[in-house]
Amino acid sequence: MHWPDGRGTQLRLDGRARDLVTPRDGDPYVVAEDSMTVGVSSTRVIEDIAVTPVRSDAALLVGAKAGGGLRRAIDDALPAERDGGSLLYLLLDDMAGSSLIAGFAWSQGADALRPPTPPTPEQAAAMAALAAQYEPRSMEGICSGFRPGSSALTPDGFVNREQRHNVAVVPPLADAHDPVGWHELDPPPEVAMRRARRIDVWQTGQEIVVDAMFRDSCWRPDGVEVAVHEYHLDASVAIGTGLVTSIVAEPRVLPYPECPAAAPNAAWLVGASARELRREVLARIQGISCCTHLNDALRSLAEVPVLADELATE
Repeated sequence: MHWPDGRGTQLRLDGRARDLVTPRDGDPYVVAEDSMTVGVSSTRVIEDIAVTPVRSDAALLVGAKAGGGLRRAIDDALPAERDGGSLLYLLLDDMAGSSLIAGFAWSQGADALRPPTPPTPEQAAAMAALAAQYEPRSMEGICSGFRPGSSALTPDGFVNREQRHNVAVVPPLADAHDPVGWHELDPPPEVAMRRARRIDVWQTGQEIVVDAMFRDSCWRPDGVEVAVHEYHLDASVAIGTGLVTSIVAEPRVLPYPECPAAAPNAAWLVGASARELRREVLARIQGISCCTHLNDALRSLAEVPVLADELATE
């Protein structure tokens, strides 16, 4: 998530995803890859999109809002990607969340340490239009972090601007001892955020074991990476039925002290069909029982059965 032309201009979402099989014998090999580049206006409208390999129907998303209703637009435009659990669907599904949290990068980047530069008339107009869409409203009750009485809220339920987000310095994703552990990670621009996911699966007896993580992070001017959201997930799925048999969420970095209270509720998904988790998560974990970022992490596990199918070929 970055802004090539500066703050208040078009947000670029550049995404890359890869499925890698590590066989019992021999070298790891790639079985699927997808990438996308998307331009999003300051009012979160999709202005351009290109995906590789090409799917011409992706162009139908131009004009859609990268927020409420986007997932329905994706399902309408590219139903085969949803039904097949493709990597492209995983990337497209993240546009809503990533475009929402992207602006956090400006609170940590170099511009946060410089005297403000007056915006151009075009930038000022764009920022005013964006602000007009988000009139202050009560956030009380929408998630665990905004539960009644939360330190993140004022007494009347509005976001408490005096309460700073918690962040934590985090190590790089890439591991020099495991060079194929991640696909290529481009150096970040000066002001940028990255949403990263890892979903590892393997078979033990009659279960698929899942080790997954989710991180939203950005970089300070000195190059130090800091996370504002990070979860780790351990789960298992029964072979044959495809049902979730266990799931534990570990909150590692979250904005407010109240946010981690949602983590134990991941267990409510035991018994759900893994392939239906995109729907089941939203149906079972709502309101102050949920965390937006936990739900994001859990919903992505709907693709675990797709990954497990690759294990069957080994």
